[in-house]
Amino acid sequence: MTLTNNTFIGEYAYSLDSKGRVNVPAKFRQSLSEDNENTFVITRGVDPCIWVYPLSHWKEIESNLRNLSSISKIHRTFVRNTARYASPSTYDKQGRITLTPSLIEYADLDKDALIIGMINKMEIWNPDRLDETDQQNMEIDPAAYDDLADKIIL
Repeated sequence: MTLTNNTFIGEYAYSLDSKGRVNVPAKFRQSLSEDNENTFVITRGVDPCIWVYPLSHWKEIESNLRNLSSISKIHRTFVRNTARYASPSTYDKQGRITLTPSLIEYADLDKDALIIGMINKMEIWNPDRLDETDQQNMEIDPAAYDDLADKIIL
């Protein structure tokens, strides 16, 4: 199966090394378009995980953030909380990206890391935190979930 540029799907288990590096799945590296220059931008996820965006998609996010008003308190706070943890990370010859210490702490990563494709980005999770989050999300109203599925699935 060939993925289109910058499309990430699936789940992969990896280990975080002592230098805070984790492998990007080969399928994800292969689907990364050339304009990204082998670079991702890592930042805090809304859930306790790390979001990993292709550089080109992050540039679109930055453009949207620039359109928010610096006069509005909620806009300033949103931009600050989105941008302050963001950091570019170019993968090395072994396909590893380096995570920042603050992001490793935020996602509670130790040795094991799950990398999940989320279509336009990746998420890096502590497997135990993902299980906890999945259990909490089971409380989502089934009717609301079905309504969303009806809009997405053809």
